[in-house]
Amino acid sequence: MLKFYSKPACVQCTATLRWLDKTGKVEGVDYEKLSLTTLDVDRFKQAGYLAAPILIPETGEGWSGFRPDLLEEYFDA
Repeated sequence: MLKFYSKPACVQCTATLRWLDKTGKVEGVDYEKLSLTTLDVDRFKQAGYLAAPILIPETGEGWSGFRPDLLEEYFDA
């Protein structure tokens, strides 16, 4: 399970979703899209996530921002 935290009108969030759609890597992988506008973002900032989107895999460390390199690594694992 991959948790995908995003916010409205976020360029990096849109780029990440486009990457997922374009590569087709998200097929067969469960992910949950959550809105950062309804959550306590301070806890994410304290954890070092300073940009949207924030992606947190069920296992391993997450990352923030549009990171095709980490997306490739996650989906190819």
